[in-house]
Order: sequence, then C-alpha cells, then structure tokens
Amino acid sequence: MIKNNHRMELESFDLKVLIVDDEKANRKILKELLQEQAKIIFAKNGEQAIELAHKHTPDLMLLDVVMPDKSGFEVIETIKNDPVTMATSVIFITGLANCHDEERGFALGGCDYIYKPFNTNIVTARISTHLELIQQRKMLDTIAHIDALTGISNRRKLDKVLKSELAANKRDKKQLLVAMLDVDYFKPFNDNYGHGAGDIALKKVSVLLREVLKRPRDFVARYGGEEFTLILPDCDEHGAKQVLQNIFTALSDKAIQHEFSDVSDYLTMSVGAVLLNGDSLLSAKDVLVKADRLLYRAKNNGRNQTVLEII
Repeated sequence: MIKNNHRMELESFDLKVLIVDDEKANRKILKELLQEQAKIIFAKNGEQAIELAHKHTPDLMLLDVVMPDKSGFEVIETIKNDPVTMATSVIFITGLANCHDEERGFALGGCDYIYKPFNTNIVTARISTHLELIQQRKMLDTIAHIDALTGISNRRKLDKVLKSELAANKRDKKQLLVAMLDVDYFKPFNDNYGHGAGDIALKKVSVLLREVLKRPRDFVARYGGEEFTLILPDCDEHGAKQVLQNIFTALSDKAIQHEFSDVSDYLTMSVGAVLLNGDSLLSAKDVLVKADRLLYRAKNNGRNQTVLEII
C-alpha cells in the first residue's frame, strides 16, 4: 500500500523517463515497470535518443550502452554538453559486467548501472530510488531559485541560466537577447503609496512579463529591487523589438497609477538590452554590466524607453 502511494506521489510531479534500447522486448519490460511512476518516452537508437532528449528534457534516461549507431557513452557525452539536457540523470543498461566500462560511465556523468537480463525487483527499486532523489532535487531547486515576493526566478537562477544560454548561443551560432528592465521612479511610488502597494505593483509586473514571454526557453527573473532581467534565446532584432514593445504595451494596459512619476501618470519601465551574436566573447558578468549601462542610458534619455545594442 505504501508503495502505491509513493508511485502516485512521483507521478504527480510529471517526471519523464526516456528509455533508450534497440531491443523492443527490453523497452516493453521497462515500460511496464515504470509507467505508473513517470511519463515514458522511447528511443530505438543513439541519434533518436539525443533528439528526443533535447525535445522533451527527461528527468531520467535509461541508456543502453551497446547500440548500432552510437554507443551509450557517445550519447551521454552529447547530452551532458547540451545546456538543455545536461541535468538529465542517466542510468546505463548493459549486458556486460565490466569494471572498465563502469568507471567510464560514471566518469561521463552516469549515476547507476542496470544489468541484463533484468531482475525486475532490483530494477524497480533502483529506478524508484533515483526518481525519488530527482523529485527531491527539483523541489529544493525550485525553492532555492524562486523570488519570494514575485514567484518568478531569482538572481541565483538567472546566473545559471545566463551561463548556459551563452554557451548554447555560441554553439548554435544564433542570437541571444539579454535585457535589464527597471520600473521608473519606483522610490517615489513606494514613498507615497506605501511598500505594500509597491509589492503589489512588482507582482503585477512579474505576471505581465511571464504572460508576454511565450516560448518555453524564454526566461525572466527578478534581478533585485525593482529590476528584472529577460533572457530570450534564438531571438533576432525584429523579434527582440517586438517582445519589448509588447511588454511596454502590456504595462500600459495595466494602467497602474503613478502620479509621482515625472514621465507618466502610470507606471512605466526603462530597458537596456543587448542582442548577442553567436560569436560574442562576452562573459555572463560582462553581458549584465553592458545591459545595465544601456539601461542607465535609457534613464538618462528620459526613461520609459528602450536602448538596444547589437554585439
């Protein structure tokens, strides 16, 4: 009875397991053992595993070591070097008990081994333990990376995401938008309407930012105080300007009264934005410094506007 409750709890967190094995019988056995604990995704070979892992970002991958096209070792090297999938836990599946292979698998980032032919009780126990650890890690990660006031990501999460997206942008040779947003004349707002009203205003801004950002990898964080940061991967100049304009429009539609502002009777924002090409050599720290300088240029130019620079 306890075991069933445990499975229901795991399932409620929408855990995803990618089973990678070129033998249909093995995939079927593993599915029957795990389908109550997680959503199951199948891959028949290494190339398909890499593609599906990038598409679905599974929490756990059960990865056959020996496959016709790519070995499991080649697959894990690829996914551990991809910012989208690098956090995926990997359990190797093998029919050969070999100390050298085990050492190699752990060195590449694997967390366990399962041996063929399957002992169903051992397989279930091992995988359930890893799924429980993944669940706990996700809960702790969520708590550690969420801003308590607004419910969006905090500075700690921003630093991690920015580093990974910069690496992905260099690899994919695309463009990445990083923008710093600051609520105009927020101190007078707090001083005159009270900090409670200021907190409510920041929550409203957070909600509209999340509503404007539509794509799965689009990211927003509270940088601190009344400042927010956006990270938009695979974003060209037209797309960047459109998203930023949508933010200004959404904030205008909110019509949050601010009679103590020098630029409007309603709450406004200033934005400093950097659009990075794939060959940019700027570090995460340099990007934030650059965006912050552009933000202050927007403020010095009269606020309620965007200064965008392509690098």
